[in-house]
Amino acid sequence: MDRDALAAELNALRRRVNGVTDTLVAGVDGLLIVADTEDRIDPDSVSALAAAHLGLAHTTAATIGQGAFRQAVVRSSGGYLAVYSVDRLALMVVLGDEGLDIGRLHHASLPTIERIGSILTAC
Repeated sequence: MDRDALAAELNALRRRVNGVTDTLVAGVDGLLIVADTEDRIDPDSVSALAAAHLGLAHTTAATIGQGAFRQAVVRSSGGYLAVYSVDRLALMVVLGDEGLDIGRLHHASLPTIERIGSILTAC
């Protein structure tokens, strides 16, 4: 697996979207693959929590019958956590501060998710 290429994708997303503070890619099992995070974040814990969140979101999407799950966002008083599905292989997590433009993030994330999927399937 090309962890350097994955890290480069995460770093590029962070640079493209103002307000993004941390990013990571994890397996759907919650195991961390690669992270671009600050020291204040425990990427292993965030990976595990995001995988649990992803599982719940997948089940919710299936239950309500509105198509395949794509993303879930948690907004707190200090910012955002967004979890994106990467071809059912993995998940991408993006943390952002209060100034994050969530619409811009969603738009910028689509090509990043596609490239991450390609990197993961090339292994």
